[in-house]
Amino acid sequence: MRWMLHGAVGMAADWEVVPEEPGDRRVDLWKYLASEGLSLEAFAERFGEEVAAVDEAPVLVGYSLGGRLALHCLLAHPDLWRAAVIVSAHPGLRGDRLRLERMADDAQWAGKALTSGWGKFLAEWEAQEVFRGPERERQLADRAALEPDRQAVARGFMEWSLGKQADLRERFGGIPCPVLWVTGGRDEKFTGLAKAAVPLLAQGRHEIVPDAGHRVPWDAPDAFRDLVDRFPAA
Repeated sequence: MRWMLHGAVGMAADWEVVPEEPGDRRVDLWKYLASEGLSLEAFAERFGEEVAAVDEAPVLVGYSLGGRLALHCLLAHPDLWRAAVIVSAHPGLRGDRLRLERMADDAQWAGKALTSGWGKFLAEWEAQEVFRGPERERQLADRAALEPDRQAVARGFMEWSLGKQADLRERFGGIPCPVLWVTGGRDEKFTGLAKAAVPLLAQGRHEIVPDAGHRVPWDAPDAFRDLVDRFPAA
């Protein structure tokens, strides 16, 4: 099975861009934060146990926040996963100052998610430079449907902040399965991070999708589907 983890302010339905195969699971991450906080590490432990109970050879697919969660899952249960596709994910900040700054930024986003008009919050979120890509319509699910989950979304900013994530690079050698790390050619920051991180993996491969930004699966859906369909056999 393929277990697909969406990004921040994302939805399981975002993964409709990838044609569903029998057994695929498009995971709603917000259900894990619906009633309580859950750290990155605690999520990885719980999710891995849930997957192991029903799937003997799972494949992880994670985008951005989902990619960071996927990395934690790979490290928490290294012998469980058959392969993983990591998309536009950050391996971890270096230095306490950067982590504190990121936690402060994410706390502001959490506050907006809780108190702003939902449409205003979404407009501010989408206006970020990191999301700029080719000028064509993206196949993202309607974020208006996320409003009932706004408390969980806010918890996500707090509990799963990049500022609370350790620098995972030094542990990448302990991930035994094949890992395909995908970034967009227009996303210079995350492509640079991937170029430095992938050689640390035991079986890592980096693919850069031309004319795609941070949201590779939705900026270049045909190219992304081709990569995912051919991995890990390719």
